[in-house]
Amino acid sequence: MTDLTITGGQTATMTSSELLDLVNQARAEFGEAPVRRNDFVARCEDELQGEHYETFVVQNLNKTESTELRMSRDHCTWVLMRESKAVRRRVTERLNRPMTAAEQLLASVQLTVDLERRQRQTEQLQVQQQVAIERVEQRVEDLSESRVWDHCPQNCQSLTRVKETMLKRHGLSGAVVDYVLRVWPNQPNPAGMVRNGHEEALGSQYLVWSKHHVTAAFHRFVSESTMVTATQATHPYFEGRFRLVQKVQP
Repeated sequence: MTDLTITGGQTATMTSSELLDLVNQARAEFGEAPVRRNDFVARCEDELQGEHYETFVVQNLNKTESTELRMSRDHCTWVLMRESKAVRRRVTERLNRPMTAAEQLLASVQLTVDLERRQRQTEQLQVQQQVAIERVEQRVEDLSESRVWDHCPQNCQSLTRVKETMLKRHGLSGAVVDYVLRVWPNQPNPAGMVRNGHEEALGSQYLVWSKHHVTAAFHRFVSESTMVTATQATHPYFEGRFRLVQKVQP
């Protein structure tokens, strides 16, 4: 597909790969070097910072994954501003060209395939999360029968303290910390549980983790991450991108 697609009667959209194809076709026509996909996606994200657009993951033929953007007509226009005048004009001409019946059919098929792929990814993620939740619940049950302290040991941290530490150290959001501690296959085991001393807590308990194990786990997670932009990274097990301001060296 080489044209903006109307999705469900709403605003016309185009993926970053589709726009890149048009850009590289125009660049080749005018003797300019092609743009690599990763560089183009990073450029789109930089240009559209603060704007609302959709991202999704694409399965490549070599079994790797890539992040794609779905952009509106205005988004495409803003991204094209970094191209030469000749390339910008040629791509704009092709964007404005009416779609043929065959192209409309192809666009519809591609949209259906994309929706089905994202649905499968969502279902797989839900299964993984459920398995992780059950694993945590089992560990909590085991811990409740063993290590329960009245006060948090000095060598341990609560979830709140871990989030504060990792935000300061790596810029990681609470959602990423929750993932590493509860879902990630290499998650550190909780050290035990602490009784909540507040009167309104009604005798509830909360998990704590060894500082040493937490540091090692996040060192590994960050080391396995790949920087996509100056502040955005990806990880093989984490869906989508996340903020990372300091990459730990192995």
